[in-house]
Amino acid sequence: MTSLTEQPVFRAVQIPEFQDSTTGNRFRQAESILQKLRQTGHEAYFCGGCVRDIAMGRLPKDFDIATSALPEQVEALFPGRADLVGKSFGVVVVRGEHHSHLHTEVATFRRDGPYLDGRRPSSVQFTSAREDVHRRDFTVNALFLDPGSPSQIIDWVGGLEDITSRIIRCVGNPHTRFQEDKLRMLRAVRFAVQLGFTIHADTWNALCQLSPDVTTIAPERVRDELTKCFTSPDPARALDLLHDSRILHLLLPEVAALEGCQQPPQFHPEGDVYTHVRLMLQHMPQPAHPILAWAILLHDIGKPCTFSTDSSGRIRFNGHEIVGAEMAERLLTRLRFSNADIEAISTCIRLHMSFKDAPQMRQATLKKMFARPTFLTELELHRVDCLGCHGDLTIHEYLTKKFTDLSREEIRPAPLLRGKDVLQLGIPPGPRVGEILDRAYDLQLENAFPDREAAFAWLRKQIQANLEDTPTHPA
Repeated sequence: MTSLTEQPVFRAVQIPEFQDSTTGNRFRQAESILQKLRQTGHEAYFCGGCVRDIAMGRLPKDFDIATSALPEQVEALFPGRADLVGKSFGVVVVRGEHHSHLHTEVATFRRDGPYLDGRRPSSVQFTSAREDVHRRDFTVNALFLDPGSPSQIIDWVGGLEDITSRIIRCVGNPHTRFQEDKLRMLRAVRFAVQLGFTIHADTWNALCQLSPDVTTIAPERVRDELTKCFTSPDPARALDLLHDSRILHLLLPEVAALEGCQQPPQFHPEGDVYTHVRLMLQHMPQPAHPILAWAILLHDIGKPCTFSTDSSGRIRFNGHEIVGAEMAERLLTRLRFSNADIEAISTCIRLHMSFKDAPQMRQATLKKMFARPTFLTELELHRVDCLGCHGDLTIHEYLTKKFTDLSREEIRPAPLLRGKDVLQLGIPPGPRVGEILDRAYDLQLENAFPDREAAFAWLRKQIQANLEDTPTHPA
């Protein structure tokens, strides 16, 4: 447990010259806001994650400011640019003067009242910089940065020491911090795997004891934190921490059920399905894409409920990809994923077993596979699926070569025949028109037609044959 010290630790730090133009613009905008606050007599510091990242030599994504200025005073200093998005909590968002699309969050130093809903304080009292750090979640996020000359970090809670020791530790009593905002339990896991830190024993014990409270967190907040965990540099460790704290069982019981689900050893020498998924997360490329991460995590969740053995004792999971896709849709809907993301992830799951048949597929079937919007994600899912078990990448290499040898026009060419072509030759509107066009497009993908004239000649023959097969009726 940490405690506030009367005298902070100061450590000189060099603010980097940001090579990335967007980051540089964000920093310069935030610095100009901070300096204006100071020039008008207010205390102001950089705070939170940007200070932690600078102390670690990492590139910050955003630059937040903590200040003694009240929200109304901030608004008055930046007329037309300030939005009181959280006035009752002392939070103002200031738009850039030269880059209006870039926003800087400015928060007044505050002390929080009781948390009654497990998410936000029921009241706040504006106070000093020293007391402000006491309300923050973890010591590594409770640092202030004075960008003066020289620039220096101000530390009241031992955050610099914890950065050196690579520890995630709650500010103050960890039970209190987690009871105030339940999401902090997921944030502890997320920061540990994003930064490569260890969670301090007291913080971890409190997290495990209070983990049942994660079920009260809003689904959108759960979704965002879990996505950050599984797209972190160490997603397999994220899975371990969520499992060992029992958070996995509470939030993703479909994934927790993979533990102990045995697989045929001739195809899965690694062991049960949980171990297989964990190995796949280890092999996931970085930086990880959220669609791929969730597809990996959920691709085999249909196996426990489709487990069976045949007469020879061999383990089977018949239809697990179809069942798994349906389960994934329900899970992702529960977590309030967008319809587009649900469709992409469930498609990858539903089709992941089709890759084993690729060497026997006709060219038209392969081209249709390549034309799917999710194909490249599916291909990467197949690669890590193989690496998570037998390690044979023969099919992946085959498909990669086939795909790269074809131009985008060859994979998805414009149809040579349209519905009006069929209709003008005497076929009435109805399902038969679609059947003819589907067959024509398959042949086109097989390179059966050198041009539209050849396709039209084929169409005439098909329609003539269709008419000859149609029985005549007496008048």
